[in-house]
Amino acid sequence: MKIERLSSDKIRIFLTFDDLSERGIQKEDMWQELPKVHELFTEMMDQAYNELGFDATGPLAVEVFALPAQGMVVIVTRGKYDHQQYSHLGEDELPEEVYEMEVTLEQSDSIVYAFNDFEVLIEAAHVLGGHITEAGRLYHYKDKWVLYMDPELIDSGKHPSLIAVLAEYGEAASYTEAVLDEYGKVVMQENAIAVIREHFKRQD
Repeated sequence: MKIERLSSDKIRIFLTFDDLSERGIQKEDMWQELPKVHELFTEMMDQAYNELGFDATGPLAVEVFALPAQGMVVIVTRGKYDHQQYSHLGEDELPEEVYEMEVTLEQSDSIVYAFNDFEVLIEAAHVLGGHITEAGRLYHYKDKWVLYMDPELIDSGKHPSLIAVLAEYGEAASYTEAVLDEYGKVVMQENAIAVIREHFKRQD
């Protein structure tokens, strides 16, 4: 489980499928009201508080993005505590934990990885090129190099190898194609892996 702060009121949590299976949770369980899912969420919020000081009391918007063969990205946004809602209660009656979760789930078949350093992306491209794939579209977004892979352009049997390489060099991202098209800058429209390999040599 990996947690990072996106802003003062927003965090991102990356859960691998191993994280889920260790807790007896299937991907489909994530949008159901199950005790083990609530336990997982409580564990995530405890870890977010311990690592980042993120206080999860109050209304929360929770977005869950299912990523193919990678795991899940959970975006938690903290809202403002609504005192009006509890104005009829005395102080002793206020709930200790106010998790007002609004959960939305999106499933994407796209494979999206972000790289902080272009040199690292070059390394990944040279490992991928030839025997795994030459495809991909490259964006520049939020000071990162974002590689977007359409799984339909890649032999499904090679997906595990592709993700294993990308996960070694980059970081799984939850950006959608629409967001990247609208807010990102397209650097290489197609066959990004082939283009990078052709124009950039890997560092020895």
